[in-house]
Amino acid sequence: MNWREALRFSFYALQANKVRTFLTALGLVIGNASVILVVTISLTSRDYVIEQIRGIGSNLIIAYFEAGNRTGVSVDADFVKIADVDATRVALGKRATAVTGVMTIYDQMVIDGKERDVKIIGSDHEYAPMRNLVILAGRPMQVDDMRQRSRVALLTQKLATRLYGSQSNAIMRIVKIRGLQFSIIGTFREKTDSFGLSELSTETMLIPITVMKYLTAEERIDPMYVQTRRAEDVIPLTRQVQQLLESRHRPGAKYYVDNLSAILAAAENISLILTGVLVLVSAIALIISGIGIMNIMLVTVTERTREIGLRMALGASKKMVLLQFLLEAVLISVAGGMIGIAVGVAGPLAAGYFGGIDIPISATSIGVAFVTSLLVGLVFGLLPANRAAQLNPTEALRYE
Repeated sequence: MNWREALRFSFYALQANKVRTFLTALGLVIGNASVILVVTISLTSRDYVIEQIRGIGSNLIIAYFEAGNRTGVSVDADFVKIADVDATRVALGKRATAVTGVMTIYDQMVIDGKERDVKIIGSDHEYAPMRNLVILAGRPMQVDDMRQRSRVALLTQKLATRLYGSQSNAIMRIVKIRGLQFSIIGTFREKTDSFGLSELSTETMLIPITVMKYLTAEERIDPMYVQTRRAEDVIPLTRQVQQLLESRHRPGAKYYVDNLSAILAAAENISLILTGVLVLVSAIALIISGIGIMNIMLVTVTERTREIGLRMALGASKKMVLLQFLLEAVLISVAGGMIGIAVGVAGPLAAGYFGGIDIPISATSIGVAFVTSLLVGLVFGLLPANRAAQLNPTEALRYE
């Protein structure tokens, strides 16, 4: 008997007990489907979280005045100024793709028949692309708006709708800020909602910072944003910005200068740990399935003792008997594994087809699931196969 005959006999033996074969393989179906779904969900969740963080702006450094030991008017000199923004832009040169600052005030406007406080943000033409703002109607601020101190404004999507009914209706309308008339040139929204954790809220107006400094009693940039050209420059430039701000202000003034790298790293670490835990649970399910295969194969060897003795009496070697029963275990595990892979892949595909949700499927997880199924069959099928091969032909023929 060669290996082809052993494979054929193994297939016929499994086919003769279809229900038992299916129930034995069911553990592998569940285990492999779990592995693929767990890895897919983990990767999708990680990519979503990281995309949300990067949606605020990639390679960003954030800086603002944090604390000092003075109070009152003297503190005004400690605040980050427009001059600090310009100095940072010059110092970093081409290593920074953009440097911008944000100034914030509040003014009252009539919304839905009631006076409400509305946040007014002053910044420049580099702010929108750096913060990944999506222009919904009209145009963004431009360099000429800064130079000419144009009284123009952009409104958030929600504010424009509440004031004028739609995005398009807001364009070229006149709005008053601190008694001055501003022309609305565009509407926008955040690419990724920061849920109020940034300086932007759902009802915000954006005006040129060169005009904003005349509308407030104190010039205070909070925060200043720096966008580096390369991701690897974020950490060294963070230190440089810190040193630059401290050198331009009095000793004792403290400035918060940080970046999103730590948040991204934390998100990736949490995702990695979560993936490890979930994969471990799936691995336990596969091990339990393997033990089930081993138990069933031991029962099978006992049930087919006379058959084994007859094959040996007809000339089958111990090696071929071992191969036959090992192939049976492998066929069960691989068949169950393939069905499990199909079930695991069907979930994301169905979500994409019926729900329009793009869920990436990890080719690595499919490969790992298949190899694991093969290994489970080999490892847990070896003991029953070896026991069958070690049977004495004479005693096997006498077995009742």
